[in-house]
Amino acid sequence: MTQTRSSEAVSGEWSQETTRHSPAVTRIDPVGKASGRTLSGDAAGAARARRLARSVLPVLGTVVVFLGIWLAVSYLLLTPQRREILVPPPQEVLTEAILRWSHLRPMLRALLLDVQVSMVGLVIAVVLGVAAALVMSQAPWLERGLYPFAILLQVVPILAIVPLIGLWFDYGFNGRVVVCVIIAIFPMIANTLFGIHSVDRGAHDLFTLNRATRWQRLAKLSLPGALPSMFAGLRISSGLSVIGALVGDFFFVQGQPGLGTLLSTYISRVQSTDLFAAILLSSLYGVVVFALFSALTSVAVGSWHGRARADL
Repeated sequence: MTQTRSSEAVSGEWSQETTRHSPAVTRIDPVGKASGRTLSGDAAGAARARRLARSVLPVLGTVVVFLGIWLAVSYLLLTPQRREILVPPPQEVLTEAILRWSHLRPMLRALLLDVQVSMVGLVIAVVLGVAAALVMSQAPWLERGLYPFAILLQVVPILAIVPLIGLWFDYGFNGRVVVCVIIAIFPMIANTLFGIHSVDRGAHDLFTLNRATRWQRLAKLSLPGALPSMFAGLRISSGLSVIGALVGDFFFVQGQPGLGTLLSTYISRVQSTDLFAAILLSSLYGVVVFALFSALTSVAVGSWHGRARADL
């Protein structure tokens, strides 16, 4: 008995000593919460820095490689006379086009117009695309009858129907929006319809057992189940709407010029630095639009869809 009490006393002293010398604060790393990892404040900061580096460094590396290839083509493959016309170096594009307000201002005004055209066209394409997919999902004969027309919108040459678009909707803002809708609508139709058809058959059986109506099945099962596919189509359509705005600028030159109109003008006048600056602006706008809708997808369906896939 004396030996037992002595062991307990020694164990208590060791426990107190360990508590005094143990780290004061540890917390669970948000990224490693599922695995139960604990990190101190400094370690958590280092982990955040590593995650930031993994996100930023690949982008910076791609930009550096792109600029290196641009410089190599400009200085190593072209003579000075051809360089000024074909591929001006990036520093000249920066100093002679982007940093000159007289050159940059018309590009920004044209970009603002393209933003308006592409966003209006995207909204219309999303609404019409989802509505068409919902209609086609209600009966097989509707899908067989309407889907070929959706494919026709995807493959029709825009140049061939430009006169009709101009006559029906005018050659200004409305005509450009129509071009955006024609180019961007098919991914919304195809992805929404695919998502509706991909809903689990067991879930449909459960709704049938509970005698759900067609609208209850659509609102509470088909549409929520199709959200990941719908947002995938939205990402594709957002990029296509930017292309549609530029294509509309090429074909409809009445009214305020867009970036596509300026690109055509710079090509005809051989203004290479302005041409490259306009190309960079339009490309940057496309990347920003795609990134914004990718982030929206992650916020809207990323967490629950990821957990659902992990449970399968």
